[in-house]
Amino acid sequence: MPAQEETHTRVLEDLDAAATDYATRMATASDAERAVLRDELTRTCLPFAGRMARRYRGRGESLEDLEQVARLGLVKAIDRYDPERGSFTAYAVITISGEIKRHFRDRTWGVHVPRRIQDLSLEVGHASMVLTTELSRTPTPSELAERLKVSEAAVMEALESAAGYSPSSLNAPAGGDGAAEFGDLLGDHDGDLEMVDDKLTVAGLLLRLPVRERRMLAMRFYGNRTQAEIAAELGISQMHVSRLLSRSLSWLREAMLSDTLPRWEGANGPADMHGMQIDVQRGGGVLTVRVQGEVDRDTAERLRTSLRHAICSAGGDRLVIDLAGVPLVDAAGVAVLLDAASAAAVAEAQLTLTGAQPYVARILGVSGLQNLLDGGER
Repeated sequence: MPAQEETHTRVLEDLDAAATDYATRMATASDAERAVLRDELTRTCLPFAGRMARRYRGRGESLEDLEQVARLGLVKAIDRYDPERGSFTAYAVITISGEIKRHFRDRTWGVHVPRRIQDLSLEVGHASMVLTTELSRTPTPSELAERLKVSEAAVMEALESAAGYSPSSLNAPAGGDGAAEFGDLLGDHDGDLEMVDDKLTVAGLLLRLPVRERRMLAMRFYGNRTQAEIAAELGISQMHVSRLLSRSLSWLREAMLSDTLPRWEGANGPADMHGMQIDVQRGGGVLTVRVQGEVDRDTAERLRTSLRHAICSAGGDRLVIDLAGVPLVDAAGVAVLLDAASAAAVAEAQLTLTGAQPYVARILGVSGLQNLLDGGER
């Protein structure tokens, strides 16, 4: 028998003999003596635990950590040893190996992976090495699945999960000079992220603008339409489109920078502080109410008061509301005109809406006032 095998056999026999003697003495020892006996057997078996740990070198864990885990398994084997169940050495091998494998399963995976996948990943790795030697090439997933008697999907899952065993650090050097890190190559600063809050705020503010202004902004900035094309579709001048866009953008800018919502000035110019001019003239059996400026939520009540007064004072005269100077009528303005039509019907006064610009005429036409436009013309 070679000298190395004789030494190995003698060591195993010595451990079994020492463990048997330990168990016999522990049966009649006091608590203090038990602690001393346990320490003596542990020191005797430490070289054996070290040899068990060295079997698992080269798997990504330091030898010092493996020796600590092996010694923990040795202590568990000593505490649980029962001489009636057989050889202590065989029991210690099983206990220490199990403790080391549990360490690899629970402590060395960089990403949590189910135990089933961990075990399969180890089997796939071993089968891959064997098949690579047999085939002189890297085996395919189907060949691995056939070798392990599992599905190809399970092999693919194990191969993907193996990447979570030892993930690369984001701080690992990238490039030859080492100035950059691996994390610098993954993703980039999202400039649009800072604009999310602004976009949500603007979306809410747009709903507070009159319908025509919202439509113009949509045509200009979402439809990429020119001011001339917008003017042609809305039936107003290009200069007026430019003024309305400028005023809308100024209001949005002020609203974005202010804690309180600024007042929307539906006016034709800075000099018109009320946003609308109303002129009443009587002549030839006709009472004419000439309106200039936008009729919106800020000016609608003023127009309502003026129209009710005109209807009450019309007498037998025909009432004409001249809208030639009105570029916009929003929902509040339409409500005022509907109210005027109802009041005129009750007072049996003939009411006509005249001079409406194309865009305003379309709004009034779909709002139930088409029969009052210029005597019924649409």
